[in-house]
Amino acid sequence: MRFSIIFILVLLLGCQQQSKKVTQWPYGVNYEVFVRSYADSNGDGIGDFNGLTSQLDYLQQFGVGGIWLMPIMPSPTYHKYDVTDYKAVDPEYGTQEDFKKLVAEAHKRDIKILVDLILNHTGSDHPWFQSAIADKNSPYRDYYVWAKKDSIREQLSKKTISLDSDNLTQWHPVKGDTLDEHYYGFFWGGMPDLNFDNPKVKAEFVEIGKYWLDEMQVDGFRLDAAKHIYPTERATDNHAFWVWFREEMQKIKPDVYLVGEVWSKAADVAPYLKGLPALFNFDMGYAITSVVQAGQDTIGLISKYKEINDFYISSTKDYIDATFLKNHDQNRIMSELGNDVNKARAAAGILLTLPGTPYIYYGEEIGMKGVKPDEYIREPFIWEDGEKDKLRTTWETPKYSTDATVQSLASQKSDRASLYNFYKNIISYRNTSKILTYGGIETSSLKVRELVSFIRVFEGNKRLVIHNISDVEITARLDTDLRDFTLIDFGTNTGIKVDGNTVVIPAYASLVMK
Repeated sequence: MRFSIIFILVLLLGCQQQSKKVTQWPYGVNYEVFVRSYADSNGDGIGDFNGLTSQLDYLQQFGVGGIWLMPIMPSPTYHKYDVTDYKAVDPEYGTQEDFKKLVAEAHKRDIKILVDLILNHTGSDHPWFQSAIADKNSPYRDYYVWAKKDSIREQLSKKTISLDSDNLTQWHPVKGDTLDEHYYGFFWGGMPDLNFDNPKVKAEFVEIGKYWLDEMQVDGFRLDAAKHIYPTERATDNHAFWVWFREEMQKIKPDVYLVGEVWSKAADVAPYLKGLPALFNFDMGYAITSVVQAGQDTIGLISKYKEINDFYISSTKDYIDATFLKNHDQNRIMSELGNDVNKARAAAGILLTLPGTPYIYYGEEIGMKGVKPDEYIREPFIWEDGEKDKLRTTWETPKYSTDATVQSLASQKSDRASLYNFYKNIISYRNTSKILTYGGIETSSLKVRELVSFIRVFEGNKRLVIHNISDVEITARLDTDLRDFTLIDFGTNTGIKVDGNTVVIPAYASLVMK
């Protein structure tokens, strides 16, 4: 019989004896923050460093081990992916001292800080580019890529569309529509690509890395558009660049953490692993969304994941998977799943029980919604209800995540059945489990289309993980290799039952067995 599950209480069944956090950097749960939308400390409508600092206790209690900050360097745009000064913070967000305080306070709470570093391009307002277009003899002219006059027509005829850029041409005129002078900008004309064939450009970014790692004391970088350092046809040069960059950053900070954005298929991603041993797993994010939306594992989710993971590990032994559901460039997971909170729980449950380092996009824990264009997937975080919310930013009027559509964090904290408490409890369980934090993954012999099932293994210890992604209760038998799993170590629903080798799993429930 079909029915709608009401999650009365998220229980930590059997794991209450595990109270000590075992997760250590760079493992654990990371949290992506768009500072502009997160928390406003001074009432100007724009989120800032001090607002984020004021909520570090919240993030610590939530179980976060690292925060990835979307771009914070000076920029003329709201998103700040077109940098005009790599060795400064945007005054909209606060001062250098405000940022240093944020980092210091985060470190006191054992939370690491990652900043978005954009190497592929500068903003067109950057002093380097302004000098380059003003004077062909400028020392910065060769910091960028120019089309030779006799090849401009040929270059302009090339059309390129990729997952991370929908531009039809990457060549842009400096003045009007003339054929006299064009520069290369993969994403758009406001983001001219840098020329990394120039050793001076590479040297600039060693110094930029040193500034952030030494002076600002950050713990690493999220590296934007990592496959676009050189043009697509020079993939081998891209791979070699990141090996070089990692070595240079390790000279400055031996334990520096680098996580790259290579938005491509697994076979194209693998060669980047020697330079970027942490890479975002786009394929898995899409796959989790697909099966949860379908309510059936129609693609062999874990076999697909294991195939990719094993492939990467065979390339680089120290590979750490960076898993996520959605990020700042994609429709929010709640909207992708038809605003169904039960499906959102199921998706989060899968994410937070897989290997690697899971990333949560701010607001996923309270069910924020959003559909492109980009501003609407980066809306203000909802801390409290209505006028009580003194931290809420007002830089834009939200279309999807409003008081009418999303329950505030304060309200969800007091609701033991809320999505927030679901996230908090499963993160707490993960953080106390060496098997979930550090373990590998094996496929399970439990083959029921409505279930996503797998085995996590670490140092000879195993846990069986089962997620019911359907809207009906499922009764399953644990045969053959699964007979030894008899006890519930963690469960998300009071209706879960184990009777010998038979398990009853309510709709959208998750459990871990030992």
